[in-house]
Amino acid sequence: MKNSPLLWEDDKKIIISQEAIKLLPKEIREEIENYVSHGSEMLEKADADIQNLIRLGMAMPAVASLSYIYHRLRTTQFEITMESAFEQEMLTTAFVVTYSRLFVSTTGASRISEKKIPKHLKKIHNELIEIRNQRYAHNGGHDSIQSSIEITFDGEVFDMKMNCNLSMHIGGRDEWEELVKFVNQYVYDQIFKILNRLREKTGYKWTFPHGPSPDFGSKPE
Repeated sequence: MKNSPLLWEDDKKIIISQEAIKLLPKEIREEIENYVSHGSEMLEKADADIQNLIRLGMAMPAVASLSYIYHRLRTTQFEITMESAFEQEMLTTAFVVTYSRLFVSTTGASRISEKKIPKHLKKIHNELIEIRNQRYAHNGGHDSIQSSIEITFDGEVFDMKMNCNLSMHIGGRDEWEELVKFVNQYVYDQIFKILNRLREKTGYKWTFPHGPSPDFGSKPE
């Protein structure tokens, strides 16, 4: 690239371009080259684990979305109106589909094995996967949605009315909160397990930005 600077800096470090390194005294240049070579060797050792981190990273948006969607389910006020019912249906659909995505095979992202689900959460997990497959991913098949046609005849005209019954948990189910906490904890446990393995492989500490989880999921009193 023409007119690119030989060096520049940000808040934490000074970056030296390849062109600038060539201009340094031989002993300094050799020290930098050895440093770069050593770093490349460590990265080669770490490559498989880095790829696993990338796959986990692709699952993290779904994990974060799941927490937020559940928060919205718990805090959105429900009224006896079609708009409010549709909003609950929209949020429930988003929750069920997002949760299920974490357990299905995809290209690139890590999936959570169903064997990892705590025993006391298996039943509610299976119910979510079932309703995803039979109601939210495909039309029909689940007993929470039913439709019928009412026909009346007055001697001259057949009058048809479509009836549709949707069952839903207003505000989401209480048990879903534990599932949200489980997937959050599982993903971060996997990340730090990989970081510990990288430290053992390379002899260096590996860090990952993290902090307290957002306070999503609890329904206000």
